Amino acid sequence: MEVALVRHALPERVERVDGAPADPQLSSVGRAQAERLAGWLAGERFDALYTSPLRRAAETAAPLAETLGLNAIAEPGVAEYDAASSAYVPMEELKAEDPEAWRAAVSGGLYAEIDIHAFRREVVASLDRLIAGHPGQRILVVAHAGVINAFAGHVLGIAEPLFFEPGYTSVSRFLAASSGHRSVHALNETAHLRESRAGEAAKA
Repeated sequence: MEVALVRHALPERVERVDGAPADPQLSSVGRAQAERLAGWLAGERFDALYTSPLRRAAETAAPLAETLGLNAIAEPGVAEYDAASSAYVPMEELKAEDPEAWRAAVSGGLYAEIDIHAFRREVVASLDRLIAGHPGQRILVVAHAGVINAFAGHVLGIAEPLFFEPGYTSVSRFLAASSGHRSVHALNETAHLRESRAGEAAKA
């Protein structure tokens, strides 16, 4: 069977002062990315669609559900490790505004207060349950960069928690055999975003 992991589209920046979870919605750019993703995957057949319960993932999954004719099913086990954080700042914004803070974040600050190994175990267990429930099928899971890193790292044997940066609405595909063997079919597919940038350049 095949499981395709999608990173959510670009969310808004949210920094709450009341301590409540940020849980940002998609930005206008993110909504356009989600629509392009749905159009790009429209010709593929998937048997089920799952999404992290976080708002940025659920909103990315909505156009996919409509285009593919599937119900988006919330799967708590693929929520991001920062689900309870009161702030969400897109990494590209942080890098532009404060390079030192960005370097600290990517070198471990992002998950300094999280049991990242427990997080990886939960992600792998959750995805393994979904895989077991869909033998011989193809499923789509809309989640987060940390979730994709966790599963890809598990499959590839890479211990580093965040070893690559999936693009917004990128697709990473994994093959799962009934024997338990897992393999990477593709990482970080972003053709639909390249087509968007080319179209914008042609209009300039």
